[in-house]
Amino acid sequence: MNKEKRIQYLGFNDFWFSVVGIFILSVVTTYLFSNTFAMVSLTEAIISWVVALFFTTIDWVINRGIMIYLRRKYPAFRDDAKRIILFFIAITCTVVLVDFVGGTLLSLIPGFNYGDRVSRIKMLLPIIFITIMTMAIYEAIYYNIRLKKSIRQEEKSKQAIVQAQLDALRNQAQPHFFFNTLNTLRDIIDQNSKEDAKDFVDKLSDIYRFLLEAGNANLISLREELKFAKAYIHIQSERFGTNLIVNWDIPETSLDFMIVPMSLQLLLENAIKHNVISKAKPLLINVSVKENKLMVDNKIEPKSTQLPSTKVGLANIEKRYALISSESLEINNDGNRFMVFLPLVKMSNEKISDENTDY
Repeated sequence: MNKEKRIQYLGFNDFWFSVVGIFILSVVTTYLFSNTFAMVSLTEAIISWVVALFFTTIDWVINRGIMIYLRRKYPAFRDDAKRIILFFIAITCTVVLVDFVGGTLLSLIPGFNYGDRVSRIKMLLPIIFITIMTMAIYEAIYYNIRLKKSIRQEEKSKQAIVQAQLDALRNQAQPHFFFNTLNTLRDIIDQNSKEDAKDFVDKLSDIYRFLLEAGNANLISLREELKFAKAYIHIQSERFGTNLIVNWDIPETSLDFMIVPMSLQLLLENAIKHNVISKAKPLLINVSVKENKLMVDNKIEPKSTQLPSTKVGLANIEKRYALISSESLEINNDGNRFMVFLPLVKMSNEKISDENTDY
């Protein structure tokens, strides 16, 4: 009966819809199946309508309750067919059961004739059909509202992805990144073999290819994200040498889980950006999986000239997880170590979006 709950599970406040609907259906049912208004006195017609109103109200309330229960149990678009089939079966059973119990109770009233069993069975089929058509209005409104909400969520998700791509591209396109990358490439050409230079260029190409190919994907496999992150670390390792160490502890069984694109790379970039990396203080980053979460952990060694942090990267990752999954990232900063836990998502845990909607 709570207004907020009605809107949550029905998509709209159905108070007046229920009141008017029950009244109209009771009148229509009385007229169609007994022609009461033409054949009997006004008193008898009112009594027949009151009986019809009683049955219509009970049917409506029970079917509405079943509908809410099924929507809570099967909220996803992909479960709509199962939910609707179960609902139609429940409507049929409810109408038959209410008619049987109500008819039995009314037959106990002296002098009251509710009709013989054959005529009542003939009436049930049209009543079931009318009830299904009425409940279908609920379903149509509910589906339309969910679809609009899904499209809005998808648009927000796409905006967040585009923003992440822009942030990543902006970071990689900054003059100091190109300056350091080109200097590193020149050093490789001068001091190392041609193969090392080619490998460096290939890794740099992999970074930009991934940024382009990530496209509009809400989630990608951990396998693909690791490939991108390792290409990025390869570029940075050429610059920092053995002073930058990344320990990868990722079990094979976790590689097919899904993750938000560019999230791991942004965490690695933040660690490199804000911590000292030198021979005296090498930066060790641990990347591992714990309890179906990807953990990125490093000791905090802040630079003396700290670059300003907008925290846009972490906020973007958090926002995208909120739009796509029921799980969120965790951040743990105790002043000594900085740890971020990224949920590894199964496809079944992904939030409803218009990507898995059958239009």
